[in-house]
Order: sequence, then C-alpha cells, then structure tokens
Amino acid sequence: MDFNVKKLACDAGVFFTRAVQFTEEKLGQAEKTELDPHLENLLSRADSTKNWTEKILRQTEILLQPNPSARIEEFIYDKLDKKLPSKTTNAELLGQYMLDAANDFGPGTPYGSTLITVGEYQKRLGGAEREFLHTSAAGFLTPLRNFLEGDWRTISKERRLLENRRLDLDICKARLKKAKQAEAKAAAAPDFQETRPRNYVLSASASALLSEEVDKAEHELRVAQTEFDRQAEVTRLLLEGISSTHLNHLRCLHDFAEAQATYFAQCHHYMQDLQKELNRCVNSAGAPLSSHAAAAVCPNPPATSSTSSQRPSTLSVEQTQLPVTGTRKAKVLYDYDAHDATELSLLADELITVYTIPGMDPDWLMGERGNEKGKVPVTYLELLS
Repeated sequence: MDFNVKKLACDAGVFFTRAVQFTEEKLGQAEKTELDPHLENLLSRADSTKNWTEKILRQTEILLQPNPSARIEEFIYDKLDKKLPSKTTNAELLGQYMLDAANDFGPGTPYGSTLITVGEYQKRLGGAEREFLHTSAAGFLTPLRNFLEGDWRTISKERRLLENRRLDLDICKARLKKAKQAEAKAAAAPDFQETRPRNYVLSASASALLSEEVDKAEHELRVAQTEFDRQAEVTRLLLEGISSTHLNHLRCLHDFAEAQATYFAQCHHYMQDLQKELNRCVNSAGAPLSSHAAAAVCPNPPATSSTSSQRPSTLSVEQTQLPVTGTRKAKVLYDYDAHDATELSLLADELITVYTIPGMDPDWLMGERGNEKGKVPVTYLELLS
C-alpha cells in the first residue's frame, strides 16, 4: 500500500492544531467565531427534527411490532438488504388453530361449528392487520428511516465540515493577531544598544521576517474566511431543506392515520358480522340471547328457507312503527354496506337524520335519508348538535 507520509503528517498537524483551538475555546482562552442567528436557528430546528423523528420512528415500530425479537430480525434483514420472509399474524395463527380444533372435535358439533365461524373471522382480522402493517411500513416508516439514514447523514457531514472550517478560521485569526503583536513589539522597542553594523542588519532582517509573517497570516485568513463562508452557505441550503422534509412527513402522517382508520373500521365491521352470525345461530336454536348461549350454540348461518320457520320472522323497518325519542343530524365517517333489509347503506361525508327507538340496541340508531330508512351503526357516525 502506498502511503503519502508528507500528507499524513500534514493532516495530523492540522488535527492537532484544531484540537488545541477547540480546547482553548472550551476553557475560555481563545476567541470563537459565532454563526449568524439564522443559521443557528436552522441548526437547532434540524436537531429537533432529527431527535423527534428518531423517537416517533422507534415508537411506531414498537406499536406495529411489539415483539423485540421480531424487530431485531427485521432490522438484520434490512441491513443485509434481504426481503423479510412473510409471517403469519397472531390473529391468523389463532384462526388456524381454531379451524384445526374444529376438525378434531367435529365440525358438525355446536362447539366445532362455532370454532369454524370464529376462526374464519380471526383469519380475516389477521389479513386486515397484515395489510395495515405493510401499508404503514411502506408509507410511514420508510420515509422516516430514509431521512435519518440519508438526508440527515449528509447534513451531519456538512456540519462537521463547517465546524472544521470555523476552527481553521479562528486559528488563522489567532495567528494573525500574534504576528501583528510581535511586529508591533519589535517596532516599538528597537535594539539600539548594539553599535556594530552586523546587529543593524540582523534587526532589519528580523523586521522584514515579521512583516512577511503578517502578510502570510493575512493571506491565510482571507482563504480561511472564503472557505468558511462557502461551507456555511452549503450547510444553510441543506438545513433549509428541512421544511420540505416536514411537508413530506406530513403527507406520510396523513397516510398513516388513514391506514389506521381503515384497519380499525375493517376490524369493527368484521366483529359486527361475527356477532350477527353468533346471534343468528342462537335465535335459530331457540336459545336465550345471552353471551353464554352465544358461546355454546352453533352459529351456522341459515342458508335455506326451511330454517326460517324456526325463527320469528323479521319485519322490515318500513313495517315497524315504534315511538321515536328525538331526531338529530349526523355526519357519516366511513362507507357502510347494509347487510339486510333492516339496515341503511351509508356513504362517507354524507349527512343523515338519526333517532333512537325504545328497546333498540345502543350500538345502533335509526337513520333516514330522504325516503330511505334503516338501522345504522353508531361507530360510523359523528353526531352533530
């Protein structure tokens, strides 16, 4: 390997000189060039952005994947630039266990058929969770990670270079100050004690050397000032790009919140369907509507008209006239598809009229839109005053 000894020695000398300057500044024995207030504000804002981005990224990773071992595995695969193998979510695994248990107990038994129904819905929940994790990782975690591993590393590199340029500038200022002090001292107290011509020559030569040293220090200071100003401008432009980073993270945050809303709405929808399946089985078996009965009776959905005679017929909403307790306006938060004739389909952001009926399930309201009416879930509405 070819080593440039001269360059290595020069770099070592520069590093030592900077270290001395930095130490003297910390001890208050040397002057320090202060950055302009605008650049200082940009540096402070950048540091705050970096610190909070790290915290938000870390906590979001914990939220999406509470298992530390799984997070470490994901980190290793990411560093090796390899695709993480697809894994079964906990809900999907639970659903598969329920299906396997139902086959073992007998799918025709009340317990086995209930396990099949609940297991299928658990697998649906797991699928929704998988989609949410994938969307959040791609749309929220990745941009935050790219900022920390890309843009911030570039900013940090330029900041370190700016600090070195500042140290070099202050070193040049201190060197010029010492050279001028030495020149002024020599000019103020010339040595006229010696009468021999040789000493006059030496004194003139020393004065010329001091003057040359001052000129050299002034030139080095101008070069250092130019390099410092250029690096300060480069750093300033990079730091002003933090505003664009905030806008990008804002869009990602909206996408993350939307993904969360979609995921929880899907989960709520699936669980409502599961409750209906369980209650339908309880009604078809003639059991009382209680949580114990719902857990013990087969929730097989009636598929033929032969079983409908075993259940009390359901009157349509238009045929049911019950006392109304009061009406008010409501804004629809999410789309909702009616599951039967007693329910009303909804479109997000539309306004409908809602009211309650005595004895009605508190999780539901009666909704009206023009000539249409039907039951609507409370969780899909924002009640207006």
